[in-house]
Amino acid sequence: MQSLPAPSEHDILYEGGSTGVLLIHGLGGTPIELKRVARAVHAAGHTALCCTLAGHCGSESDLLATRWQDWSASVDAAYQRLSQRCDRIVVGGLSLGAVLALHLAAERPRQVHGLALYAPTLWYDGWSIPWYRFLLRLAVYTPFGARYRFMEREPYGIRDERIRAHLVAAMNSGDSSAAGLAGTPGPAVRELLRLVAKVVPELPGISVPTLLVHARNDDVSSLRNSTYIASRLGGAVDLTVLEDSYHIVTLDRQRNIAIARTLDLLERVRAPQGADVMQRQYRQGMPAPKPAGRLVRLRAGVHRIASQSRL
Repeated sequence: MQSLPAPSEHDILYEGGSTGVLLIHGLGGTPIELKRVARAVHAAGHTALCCTLAGHCGSESDLLATRWQDWSASVDAAYQRLSQRCDRIVVGGLSLGAVLALHLAAERPRQVHGLALYAPTLWYDGWSIPWYRFLLRLAVYTPFGARYRFMEREPYGIRDERIRAHLVAAMNSGDSSAAGLAGTPGPAVRELLRLVAKVVPELPGISVPTLLVHARNDDVSSLRNSTYIASRLGGAVDLTVLEDSYHIVTLDRQRNIAIARTLDLLERVRAPQGADVMQRQYRQGMPAPKPAGRLVRLRAGVHRIASQSRL
């Protein structure tokens, strides 16, 4: 049996019960992005592991030395470690991490029991992305794109000014394990686009209960990313739309809502017969997206919330 790569020193593990949650950070990010979720999961009696993707929490050259397959291998290795402790596993991720979680569910359809996707990013189309973003897909495949750095910019995915100030201070500290890189190199964005091209055709085959949490005013990736995914997945979907957050929903003002929905998902996974009743659930009054060629149903009796303030 092939041995697994050694865990990263930046991994965050909270040992608990036999239900486990594997959490995956974003592109150029760190496990700290998911630490609050992991703590809440552990406080509820479960095991939580925030893994570190290959090439992350180091230098830019470390990131440039990796491809999306290396990131996926990091996720799979973390899954295998968690499966040695837990008999049911939910996989969650932020931004790129959510896309990697979807890919793992497609690769391990009988072993991943649920998905928690926070601000999944198929496209960089949020309101803070420059108008010339449509050139991104072309630029990253050119020599110019290979040298370009997509620099972090206001509001850095955080609506809460106090939290944003802490994030910027950590980002400027020079320690990438604290808040990630200040800029994402073009080749890394190219690898994300290649991963997305792999994952999109896999969506209809993913049938596990799935939570989607997305800010209506996401500055990096618009709500369209989540509605697109929701309309194409093959199983039950709970889409929660946040009104007072930006991209990093696991840290921003309404993180407690994201955490509460995650704990709800864990309860459904622990009692999977309950998920059979639910077809599709949309919170915050979001209309069901129109999928190509099949019906999307709303669960009877779902309470629709027009607006939800911070908890």
